Amino acid sequence: MNQIDRPQNIRFGIILMIIGLALFTTGEAIVKGLAPHYDITQIVWSRYIFHAVVTFILFSRSGIFKLAKTTRPWLHTSRSALMLIATSLFFFALRYLPLADAVAILFIAPIMITAFSIPILKEHVGWRRWAAIFVGFIGAMIIIRPGGVATHWAALLPFGSAICYAVYQILTRIAARTDSTQTSLFWTSVFGVCVTSLFVPFAWTPPTAIDWVLMMGLGSAYGIGHYLLIRGLEIAPASRLSPFLYTQIIWATFFGFVFFGQFPDMTTIGGAAVVISSGLYIWWRETKQAAEDAKD
Repeated sequence: MNQIDRPQNIRFGIILMIIGLALFTTGEAIVKGLAPHYDITQIVWSRYIFHAVVTFILFSRSGIFKLAKTTRPWLHTSRSALMLIATSLFFFALRYLPLADAVAILFIAPIMITAFSIPILKEHVGWRRWAAIFVGFIGAMIIIRPGGVATHWAALLPFGSAICYAVYQILTRIAARTDSTQTSLFWTSVFGVCVTSLFVPFAWTPPTAIDWVLMMGLGSAYGIGHYLLIRGLEIAPASRLSPFLYTQIIWATFFGFVFFGQFPDMTTIGGAAVVISSGLYIWWRETKQAAEDAKD
């Protein structure tokens, strides 16, 4: 069923996106709590294995083999590998950085997607959006503070994660031309489970009962969060939902303060404001351009 055939409910779509992002941030808070006690490989494995379980449960009616069917396996393998790298870098960063700081740096990803769409998708980007990309990059540098006394080297990890995630999203756009979202999610989950399962025995620490529950909660939070985002995009246009992506920084600040007693300093807040403003401007320009193209 195409989106045009689905009943549209923009308000409910926004609610689903906000809840989905809250679940993502819940997962990230769990990672931060587990990171001091377990190898990152084991944490990434738990994220993927329980995410895969949730994915199979949610989409079991579609048929597992039907979800796996694609004519572009190497494309899905490449995008899945990028997602695995992006996840690993970000989880590793959470061992050292405050939750809100890491998420704020990760918000450079929507800006990088616009930049990478030029050479990969051959999309036209005008000088205004190029200026917004540059300003957004400056905002990320304000947060990272390269060379600053207070800067931790791990601040580069979410930046690298954002780059990998941006290319992943570009490849996902290409995959969406021939394959469903469910197929893309299936490949991402299975690839992550297979690769991490090869390495996790060498990094295994027996979890406590409580930590097993947290690990299951980690994968479930991401799995259900992805499902809610998909449902949100099915019942509301992406152009209406995109600005609400930035509510994740609110959740990250809240969870970081409540569970870890961490609150971003004014420099981080200022840099995040620059990055978010740049991203919103790019969204506005793309929405306006799409409306103008539709009239032609």
